[in-house]
Amino acid sequence: MANLKQTVDILETLYPLRYAESWDHPGLIVGDLKDPADSIVFAADPTMDVVRDAVDNGAQLLVCHHPLFFRAVHEVSGNTFRGEIVSRLYRGHCALWVGHTNADAAWRGVGMAAADAFGLVDQTPMVPIDDASTPHAVGLGRVGRLPEPMTLRDFAERVAQALPATRHGIQIAGDLDAPVRTVGVLPGSGDSMFNEVNALGVDVYVTSDLRHHPATDELQESLYEAAMRKSGVSLGHGDGHMRPALINTPHSAIESLWFSYALEDVPNAVELATGSRPQVRWNRMNTDPWDLSLGANFTKGDVDGR
Repeated sequence: MANLKQTVDILETLYPLRYAESWDHPGLIVGDLKDPADSIVFAADPTMDVVRDAVDNGAQLLVCHHPLFFRAVHEVSGNTFRGEIVSRLYRGHCALWVGHTNADAAWRGVGMAAADAFGLVDQTPMVPIDDASTPHAVGLGRVGRLPEPMTLRDFAERVAQALPATRHGIQIAGDLDAPVRTVGVLPGSGDSMFNEVNALGVDVYVTSDLRHHPATDELQESLYEAAMRKSGVSLGHGDGHMRPALINTPHSAIESLWFSYALEDVPNAVELATGSRPQVRWNRMNTDPWDLSLGANFTKGDVDGR
């Protein structure tokens, strides 16, 4: 059977750490490199419930998308939940490996899995990474087109159906009857990428964690540019439709689409390299933080907001 060091090397071949953003620190977080790794669980977040499930069911490796330590810490004692998670993992001989922004940018990684799930073809990275060691186009986000145009409403329905269910659902901003041909997808927090998306001129941008002020400014600028184009002034891209429309998805839901590929790619690669095929499982536990959503019956344009 493959040991943890062999499996980590394979993971970091599929999802190279050099693809990670400069502020990110993915890779092996917990684990003894000599331990076996013939039972792997995939999950979006290393929450206490996810870790407990992995350890209690005998997993030897937990592969997550989101980091346990997003920012620097100085202790992992019992004073914090992170200390308890590290302790539980070590006591259970279960390693933790994180594929974060490196997995976002990889071939058959997070961005590509989401774009494929939404039916995009002729894809390219939104922000390419120059990697001469791979024949594939890699980089942050994906841009592609739909084989046939559809309305924003219909495309949003497709996105909602492709995602794991959450209490929060998705939010859409734009003309619901406008045609959608080109799409930008950036799983994770995406309002820092508006400049890149605007330069591409896509019809709709699918991402997560859109904040009020950046999203409002983006929409107001898009509406203004569309109005100017209608009046014959060339601003922005395309015809009189505003672009991009926005689709805001639950963060963990869109990123967990990666596991539909990893569940196949990782054991295949381990078996090819070592002759031993690990058991794999996708823990589909909903780690979206919200338990209830109320009052979502407001229609834009209502005078009193009720």
